[in-house]
Amino acid sequence: MINFDDFSKVELKVGIIKSAERIEGSDKLLSLKVNLAEEELRSLVAGIGKSYEPDDLVDKQIVVVSNLEPKEIFGHTSYGMLLAVGGVDDLSLISPEKQVPAGSRLS
Repeated sequence: MINFDDFSKVELKVGIIKSAERIEGSDKLLSLKVNLAEEELRSLVAGIGKSYEPDDLVDKQIVVVSNLEPKEIFGHTSYGMLLAVGGVDDLSLISPEKQVPAGSRLS
């Protein structure tokens, strides 16, 4: 178990997917550009390609763990992690019920 102080270190923010494309050589990895209300779009790598087509993700709001250390995945650097639920081949993205501004912090 983690304590409340550890959990409070996790920054969960709403992002808006601005572009998505398949990563060559992988059947499940997608490269995403996400608006988190920062100066530049955030690059994420997500294993959701069996559940979502890239074109269907553009302008979708998602929840992102925004303060993870960057991680190299399949030759691409991911600067965060999106939240999803379900099995490997049947994922559902976690998103706000209503539209909220990009960068909104979950509390």
